[in-house]
Amino acid sequence: MRSTRYLLSFKTRRNLIGYLFVLPALIFFVVFVLLPLGLSVYLSFFRTDMFFSEMEFIKFANYTRVFHDKLYWTSVRNILVYTVMAVPLNVAFSLLLAALVNSKLKGVKVFRVLYYLPSVTSAVAASTVWLWLMNPGYGLLNTMLDAVGLPSATWLSHSSSALFSVTLVTVWQGVGANMVIFLAALQNMPAQVYEAARIDGANKFTIFFRMTLPLIAPTMFFILTMTLIGAFQLYDQVYVLTSGGPANSTMTPVYLIWQNSFGTNAGPQAGYAAAQSFVLFVMIMAVTIVVRRLDRDNTK
Repeated sequence: MRSTRYLLSFKTRRNLIGYLFVLPALIFFVVFVLLPLGLSVYLSFFRTDMFFSEMEFIKFANYTRVFHDKLYWTSVRNILVYTVMAVPLNVAFSLLLAALVNSKLKGVKVFRVLYYLPSVTSAVAASTVWLWLMNPGYGLLNTMLDAVGLPSATWLSHSSSALFSVTLVTVWQGVGANMVIFLAALQNMPAQVYEAARIDGANKFTIFFRMTLPLIAPTMFFILTMTLIGAFQLYDQVYVLTSGGPANSTMTPVYLIWQNSFGTNAGPQAGYAAAQSFVLFVMIMAVTIVVRRLDRDNTK
C-alpha cells in the first residue's frame, strides 16, 4: 500500500512538473491567440473603432457587407492567383536546393548558409532592398536588362506585372526555410534503399521520382500546408513594395484588413475588419482541411 501511494505521488509530481514547463507556452497561446480570436469574433457583430469609443450592435451586417464588398473579393482573387504562382515555385525550388546541398562536397555548408540567409532577413528590410532593385528608373534589374539589350520591365509599376514581382520576392525569401526541412528529410532517408536501387540499375532520375519523392511525401505535405497558410497571410511585402497597387492589383485580404483597422480606411471599421478576418480564417481553415485530407489519402 505504501509503495502504491508513493508511486501515485511520484506520478502526480511528475505531471505537475510537466504542466509547469507547458504553462508559459499555454499562457502565450491563450493571451496572443485564443483571446484575440474570441475578441475578433465578438467585434465582428459591432460597428466600432479600434478604441471601442462607440459600439453599436448590428448583428450580421458586417458579414453581409463582406460578401457584397467587391474590393474584398478582388483581394481574395489576387491572393488565389498569388498562391497558384508562389506555392508551387516555393516547394519546387526549396526541394531542388535541398537536393543540391544534400551532398558531402567540400564547401557545401557555405551554400546551405547562403540559401538560408534570406529566410532570416527581415521581410521589411528585404522588401525595401527589392524596391530599389526593381525601380524602373535606376534599379539594378533594369540596368542589367539594358546592358544585354533587353527592354526594361515595369516590375512594380504596372498592374500586369506587380503581383508576379511580389511573388518573386516572397519566393526568394521563403525557399531557404523550406530547404532546411527538405534537407532534414533527405538526410534521414535509409541508405540501404538507395544502394539496392543502384544495384538494380536505377539511374538518378528514377531514384528521385520513384523513391525519394514518395518517401518524403509527408514532409512535402507539411511544407505545402504551411506555405499555403503563409500565402493567404501575405502582408509585409505588399505593404513595402506596392501598398496594394497599382489599381488594387496586389491588394490582399490581410492588407485590406489592416487598412480598415489602422490605415487609410480607419474609423468605425474595426468590426468590419474583424468580420473580414474571420471570413479569411474560415477560408484558410478550409484549405488546410483539404490539404490534410489529401495527405491522409496519400499515406494510406
